[in-house]
Amino acid sequence: MKTFGRDLVTKIQQAKLQGEAAHEIYSPPYRTLLTYEEILTKSPKFAAVNILLYLKNNEWYFPLIVRSTNERDRHSGQISFPGGKKEESDFSFQDTAKRETSEEMGIDPYYIRIIREMSPMYIPPSNFYVKAFVSYTKKNPEFFLQESEAVELIEFPISTLLEISSEPELRILPSSRGIEVPVINFNNYLIWGATSMILSEFSHLLKNL
Repeated sequence: MKTFGRDLVTKIQQAKLQGEAAHEIYSPPYRTLLTYEEILTKSPKFAAVNILLYLKNNEWYFPLIVRSTNERDRHSGQISFPGGKKEESDFSFQDTAKRETSEEMGIDPYYIRIIREMSPMYIPPSNFYVKAFVSYTKKNPEFFLQESEAVELIEFPISTLLEISSEPELRILPSSRGIEVPVINFNNYLIWGATSMILSEFSHLLKNL
């Protein structure tokens, strides 16, 4: 699979999303499920994240980042996708995903092609309503991390994502309220919360292609 052919893009676009069923597998046990109307009563902030696929050594990867330490950021130090708050200058959530990928990773948005949107998600601790996108880059990226946002790059192979378990490992983490939460353990990087929930849905999508 050396290029993103039209057939593959079409398959990803048309694949059925598992939504909350896939999210729940990696959801912290204290997470409350709310309707969209209930979420809107909380006046959430809107954001977008990006699963950016790229080819490296004949294998497909996507980047994750370790967030910079920031006392004002509830997700400080955690592992996440490139992404962030929707700005007034963004015409759409897709524009937000591209802009944030460009700012945080130094990727030229011109080369980013959006394939599809995943199921949206509400994140109670930060009061964000997030839309996740799957995209690919037509040009192999050179990463230049924005130091104020990211301290480390993690290159995650698609082949590993296809192997994540539907019975996840449980860990107590510094920010998990002393409660065991499901994690994806990738080379001792513990991925949890919204990032692992989105990856769970993307993994199910890929397995069903």
